[in-house]
Amino acid sequence: MPDLHFTSATASPEERSAVDAVAARAERHLLLPTLHALNDRVGWLSEGALNYVCERLNVPPAEAYGVATFYAMFSTKPRPPQLVHACDDIGCRNAGAEQLIGALETSGAHVLRSPCLGLCNRAPAVLTTNAGPEPGAMQIAPATPDAVRRQNPSGANDTIGGSMIRLLQRVTSGDPESLDDYRSRGGYEALKRAFELGSARVIEEATASNLLGRGGAAFPAGKKMEAVAAAAGRPHYLVCNADESEPGTFKDRVLMERDPFAVVESMTIAAFAAGCERGFIYVRGEYPLAAQRLRHAIDACRNGGWLGDDVAGTGFSFDVEIRRGAGAYICGEETALFNSIEGKRGEPRSKPPFPVHAGLFGKPTLINNVETLVNLPQIVLHGGAAYAAVGTAGSTGTRLFCLSGNVARPGLYEVPHGTTLGTLLEMAGGVAEGRALQAILLGGAAGSFVGPDALSMPLTFEDARAAGATLGSGVVMAFDDRIDLRDIVRRIARFFREESCGQCVPCRVGTVRQEEALERAGIDLALLNDIARAMRDASICGLGQTAANAIASANGILRVLPTEAVP
Repeated sequence: MPDLHFTSATASPEERSAVDAVAARAERHLLLPTLHALNDRVGWLSEGALNYVCERLNVPPAEAYGVATFYAMFSTKPRPPQLVHACDDIGCRNAGAEQLIGALETSGAHVLRSPCLGLCNRAPAVLTTNAGPEPGAMQIAPATPDAVRRQNPSGANDTIGGSMIRLLQRVTSGDPESLDDYRSRGGYEALKRAFELGSARVIEEATASNLLGRGGAAFPAGKKMEAVAAAAGRPHYLVCNADESEPGTFKDRVLMERDPFAVVESMTIAAFAAGCERGFIYVRGEYPLAAQRLRHAIDACRNGGWLGDDVAGTGFSFDVEIRRGAGAYICGEETALFNSIEGKRGEPRSKPPFPVHAGLFGKPTLINNVETLVNLPQIVLHGGAAYAAVGTAGSTGTRLFCLSGNVARPGLYEVPHGTTLGTLLEMAGGVAEGRALQAILLGGAAGSFVGPDALSMPLTFEDARAAGATLGSGVVMAFDDRIDLRDIVRRIARFFREESCGQCVPCRVGTVRQEEALERAGIDLALLNDIARAMRDASICGLGQTAANAIASANGILRVLPTEAVP
């Protein structure tokens, strides 16, 4: 471990107390929760504290230091107990983030610039954290210096809309902290129906629904469940990927905050079908309210007999544990997420083997994101054929889209697949202030820009592919004619350079070279194309493979970059 300029490598009583509360067993997978406990209590990770963590968990110091320095929310240098993580990503950038950050710094606040906080619909946004015996964290959006000073979340609510509300039916009403309220609105009827059908039939219905993953990869959910159910080796794990870090995305946050019991029930249905005994939900470290609501829901379900050794008296055993991320976009990649849960650096693994055969802790693992999982109750209750009757043959069911940027009513909208981009934009009131539409970013930073001529495009997986775009994680971010897209493109390049885990050379070097090329007065387009090709063809995971997509589309469709070559 490098010298951290401390005269003693002994943990303080306060640090020991924080570690002892979590590290009850010498198990490596407790490393991330233990580091969180230290960070929450003290505000940073000292050399003495890390040494004590290593002693309690039997982790080599170099490896513990490698994990501690991997995440943006941790620091191995002293930090003040109160921090303001201010988003300066593309959504907040267009809503005055730079002016807000300047005002906060002038007021004396300790400000750390942050990538997207998942509050693009209420931009600009900040996350405040307070370390101490009673630690706290709060998202504030729309943020003002006064709201930050008063720790006032501004009372803003997420706008919800759409033409066919199914996944969002409980989001706008009801008590997200009441199991009784959830059950009065149809909660846990789907799990009871799943037990009646049996695991094989649940998989059949999921396959018949043609539900495709909503996290970006669009893999058939039924096939994943079937593969895990048939895999040898025990135990089987279920992982809910709630590390929603794609700039412009906030759908999973809304579901977790407003309908947490549905997330738990959906995980239990998937676990029953695939034969999973233990589940983890990996929640973004920047989502304190979502983690709080999920923790309460899990406890209530366990106490109510809906989780544990004998779920609902059926003999089925399944329980769920929360893992908090700590600021690493790469941990949205499934194998990087596994490494993070296991107490390792969140670096992607090479495939094969695939998670369905060797995932978390080397065992068969079913992993899906929040939106994908919460489709399961309606599939179980109404059947796969009924689900597939909505949308198109290749893109079934409804889809959640995160509308932000220069639209009149930013928010979360649910529509059937096949709804046109223009119709979706009209639901959000069109371009704000009657301005002209310049471009729309589909799918987030890893997605693609499209021009106004794409408004007639049906929002389906197949139509997006045909247009050279992607639906990705459901981002629809509009830019009017006042926005400098060159600045947006440069911020996207910086995002990928900062978020690259550095494990593979094509991504580690390519994201740096890409940003450097875009910062020059004259841009060598041939060089950018060469960098993009190398990252796409040789990077280990999707981060490097898609890091140039939005930049290439912005120039290819909208010609936003200068064409002169560097002398």
